[in-house]
Amino acid sequence: MHNYAYVVPIIQWGETIQQELSKGWSRVIEHDLIGKLDGHSWTVEFPVYIDCTYLNGRYDDHGVARHGYAADAPFIETPRDARYHYATRFGIESSYRLSEQAIATTTTRDAAVRLLYVVVSLLLQNVWRYLHYEFVATPRRGGRRLWWWPFKEFINMVQRAVWTALATRRAVPANRPPDDRFVR
Repeated sequence: MHNYAYVVPIIQWGETIQQELSKGWSRVIEHDLIGKLDGHSWTVEFPVYIDCTYLNGRYDDHGVARHGYAADAPFIETPRDARYHYATRFGIESSYRLSEQAIATTTTRDAAVRLLYVVVSLLLQNVWRYLHYEFVATPRRGGRRLWWWPFKEFINMVQRAVWTALATRRAVPANRPPDDRFVR
């Protein structure tokens, strides 16, 4: 058994967890997860941190938003800590999701080549963020205003620039044999 720190959001699927997330205030509870696998039943007990926040500034019971996190880490002591540490993961996960739009596909098993593709993808993402902030955003009081410029559009611009720079032919004239124009 490994001892890894984790913070995972709780999805309200079971009746027990639905009841716990529908009432009360911020607290820590112990939750049992029971299952069966190959005729053997198993039980896992883990702490659930339930953090309550007020939604849209409403201070009645209906304005309370409750979020549950299964967490086991030495740096998480309160439900607010669990929510904070899970929220910091959002940037990491969205970066990976965004980088998948620019990553090259390959069938190679060479880890160095795969790592190179991931690094290039993350570099493209950082270049897009820099260009977006420096040249597309408008300076104003209170911070820059970011205009709409999707990452996919930036990738298409880079792709067109590379095709132009490398003089890549994307079409072959039909009904004519290849001539010296297609020799590099």
